Parts: sequence; C-alpha cells; structure tokens
Amino acid sequence: MKEIQTITPKILYYGTPVILLTTLNDDHTTNISPISSSWALGNSIILGIGLGGKAIENLESTPECVLNIPDALLWEKVEKLAPYTAKDPVPYEKQMLGFTCKKDKFTESGFTSTPSVSVQPDRIQECPLQIEAKVEQIRVPDYSPFFAIVETQAVNVHAHPEIITGTNHIDPAQWRPLIYNFRHYFGLGEELGKTYRSET
Repeated sequence: MKEIQTITPKILYYGTPVILLTTLNDDHTTNISPISSSWALGNSIILGIGLGGKAIENLESTPECVLNIPDALLWEKVEKLAPYTAKDPVPYEKQMLGFTCKKDKFTESGFTSTPSVSVQPDRIQECPLQIEAKVEQIRVPDYSPFFAIVETQAVNVHAHPEIITGTNHIDPAQWRPLIYNFRHYFGLGEELGKTYRSET
C-alpha cells in the first residue's frame, strides 16, 4: 500500500449535490444561485453561502427559498449560471474571478420558473426535486468571515413523478442528483447496496 500523503487542497467540495437556490429579489423577481454546500437532518437543511452575493442579501431581506436539486442531465444548464451574479455592481472579489452581472438567470440558463406553494421565490420546473424552505437562522462564524451558515426548515417537497415510488418515497434507483466533485460535475454510479433502514 502506498504511503498516505498530507495535502492542502484549495477547496473541499469532496462530492456533494448541486443545489440551485432560488431567492426573492427586491423587485419580486426570482434569483438563481448555484451552491454546493448543504446537509440535511430531518426537515432541517443547512446551507453554506458565500457573503457578498445576491443569495445571502435576498435571504436576509426575505427569509424564504427553494432548494432546486438538478439531476446529472442538467449539468450544462447549471454551468451556464456559473459566471453570473445578480449583484450590480459586481463586487470586486467576484470581478477578479470573472463574474459579470446577469439578473434574468432563467433566460440565460434555459430553466423555466414555476410558482411555489408556500414561499415567494419561484421553483425551477426542470429540477426533479424542489424543496420549499423557510430560513430559521443566519449566522457568520467567527473563524471564517467569508460565508454564512443558513439554517432552513423544509415546508414543501415537490418531485417529478418518475422519481417517486409509492406515495412519499424517492426511488433511489431513478434519482440521479448532479454531484459537484472538486469543481467537476458527476452523476451517480450503479447501486452498491442499501442500509438496513431503507424502506424502498
């Protein structure tokens, strides 16, 4: 066995689902922000969101959002959103990374907006899983002033029929979330097995 090495990677996106977070702009249009830092515990979903962008600004003024989760087939539409921000003027830090301002991200990406049931921001019709959520808390950790930890509570879950099994379960054999893996896009491979607690 080769010796394990200690490394210092620039980022630690070690393979998490892409989320297209929709939030409400001050003119009541919907903004789309791709994010890749999240985890769920029951109906609570924790998001990591960079400061200085439109997403966190919108959540502070209107604490509601939709977590639109694309499947692997949508990666090219997701990538079309990557170089844009709705912030005008574009913050200096984002200018240095090549971002430009684009307010209507639905048109730019080719995604379709559809009204939500319990929150104000629109959902993204093409995403097989759409979770409407209310923001419970936003905090900026002392140890890293560059991002916020956003605690949300899911209030409605919408799913495309083809990924549903039974009445209230997602079929893991049909659901293929888009994975962000060290700045590369991946889908899931074949099923290896299941936990003893699986109900499907």
